[in-house]
Amino acid sequence: MDVNVLTNLIESELLPYINLSVENPYDPILVENRSASWRTIGCGNYAGVFLHESYPEVVVKVYGRNHEELVKEIDVYQKLGNHESFSCLYGYGETYLILKKLEGITLFNALIKGVQIPKIAIKDIDDGLEYARSVGLNPFDVHGKNVVMFEGRGYIVDVSDFYKQGYCHKWDDLKRAYHKIYCPLLYKYHPPIPFRVVDGIRKGYRLYRRIKRKLEK
Repeated sequence: MDVNVLTNLIESELLPYINLSVENPYDPILVENRSASWRTIGCGNYAGVFLHESYPEVVVKVYGRNHEELVKEIDVYQKLGNHESFSCLYGYGETYLILKKLEGITLFNALIKGVQIPKIAIKDIDDGLEYARSVGLNPFDVHGKNVVMFEGRGYIVDVSDFYKQGYCHKWDDLKRAYHKIYCPLLYKYHPPIPFRVVDGIRKGYRLYRRIKRKLEK
């Protein structure tokens, strides 16, 4: 892979043809993509993620807000280095990162599609988070939409908040729900669950955490 050629494609065929906007600060960013050669494959709270058919092993993460966070994410990837639980950084520009593509389905979408989530995938993610701690990072904002499974194994696809301080409950709460609710009720015969139900649980959980933080102050 020639990073210089890919950089030229990003700056000539992607960036001029996309628009990233926000309607609600608590929802993922909205992506308008008019590029003929780049496909939108995901979006998060800060950025959209894009794929070029000539570089299927690489994704480009373009920040739509909080661009100062991009510099912090670069530092996170440099600390992580090359580890099997995470993507790795190939290059970057003023508003984007060039990253190794991680295959798989998010745990969020696995619930919707009725795809069984094995215990080893949860352990893989735990092991990856422990490695991140060992290199001085603080795994933060780890949840069902930024961890994936591929061939039954687990990976972390979003490390943008690993520089933050404090304790984040999300992964521990997800694991608790996995062991107490998912395993006894859904693990063996996993039916598809409508998107509106899963997304409603996501929004309800975020509201619960916001209210609880205010009450604890």
